[in-house]
Amino acid sequence: MTEEQQNQTAAGGEMDEELLQELLEREEVEAFREEFLAHHPYDQATFYVKSEQEARQLLYQYLSPAEMADIFEAIELDDDEYEMYFREMNANYAADLLADMYTDDAVDILNELDKEQVASYLTMMDKEAAQEIKDLLHYEEYTAGSIMTTEFVAIPMNSTVRSAMNILRNAAPDAETIYYVFVIDEEKRLAGIVTLRDLIIADEDTLISAIMNERVVSVSVSEDQEEVARMIRDYDFLALPVVDFQNHLLGIITVDDVIDVMEEEASDDYSKLAAVSNMETFDRGPFTAAKKRLPWLVLLLFLGMVTANLMGLFEETLDQVALLAVFIPLIAGMAGNSGTQALAVAVRGIATGDIEEESKLKLLAREAGTGLITGIACSAVVIGLVYFWKGDIVIALLVGAAILSSIFVATLAGSFVPLLIHRMKIDPAVASGPFITTLNDIISIVIYLGLATLFLGPL
Repeated sequence: MTEEQQNQTAAGGEMDEELLQELLEREEVEAFREEFLAHHPYDQATFYVKSEQEARQLLYQYLSPAEMADIFEAIELDDDEYEMYFREMNANYAADLLADMYTDDAVDILNELDKEQVASYLTMMDKEAAQEIKDLLHYEEYTAGSIMTTEFVAIPMNSTVRSAMNILRNAAPDAETIYYVFVIDEEKRLAGIVTLRDLIIADEDTLISAIMNERVVSVSVSEDQEEVARMIRDYDFLALPVVDFQNHLLGIITVDDVIDVMEEEASDDYSKLAAVSNMETFDRGPFTAAKKRLPWLVLLLFLGMVTANLMGLFEETLDQVALLAVFIPLIAGMAGNSGTQALAVAVRGIATGDIEEESKLKLLAREAGTGLITGIACSAVVIGLVYFWKGDIVIALLVGAAILSSIFVATLAGSFVPLLIHRMKIDPAVASGPFITTLNDIISIVIYLGLATLFLGPL
């Protein structure tokens, strides 16, 4: 989306969707276009998504591919919805739409479409637009190269401010941002950066090399998109240059692209926290939702069978003192809660980059201390409550010791497991939610019934 669109406000105020639907149904093309195009592309995108297929077919007739491209740059869709919308369009219209989008946005969509569709659209586009898209399509998904745009302004370092302004004027209509102007040398390597303010206040005959900032923060084309998002967040950049291993300037990543990445990564982590393959929308049917959840639930079912088998190993202990079974949910629940708290701290620290290699041992030590303190406090409360309830000091001490041990071990496991998984180059969010809870169930049952077996004589 251009800066003009980002700053745009709806000339007609709040969108009147009923009026627009009436104009569509009456096929009043000019009146519809005047009303519809007065609004921000996000509002247009919202109207488009809410419309039925018959109404969308009219939109394809009333709006040019370039106007529809603005809508698709502002649209918020699930990955599998793009194919549905593009299949209902005329193929030439869809190809022109993609060609009119910023390259990085077009690539994002094409990555979600069938390979035959992609090949067809690229064939129909003009060669220059198709080549720009092909250049980005070969980059690995979720890397800087896959989210960068090639629509940026670059100027030679040996040019003057006057010639740089001429370059900027010519490139501005197609550039995604003009606030940062990147400076390259004769071999197109990134040499520096100047801001729009620098160019405006400098003398026209001044050489760019004299006013540029040579200390440029850049990212490799293969850098993970999460790391790129953290850099833009930490440095408050509007855009970040992307370079290859020889420092050639390949593209830029803008802050609006990073916002999309952060939302995508947050949704992905939350999905894994809930043991769902990806975030579900409310308009999905029960069969589709069940199909996405079932694989995880079946996996958790098998993990739960481990817990059941462990219970079977202590069957003799439970037979002798049936009262022990009453406290199993309490101990397992406390272990699960404390483990999940530690897990949330560790996963968030990894995701934000706050936990570095040298601070991992510090985190484990802190969580061990926290687990010990909370375990002692909860143990003291439980011993008093159980003794008051059952009047049996041995049972009270057993449950208290199990609570203390389970909370300590579960807290340590909750912080250690994501750190270990992250070390193995796996997303630590997969260790979240139900998985750590099931692991802590196993730990707490082994500790509780193991202690009970040792205490069996006094009992």
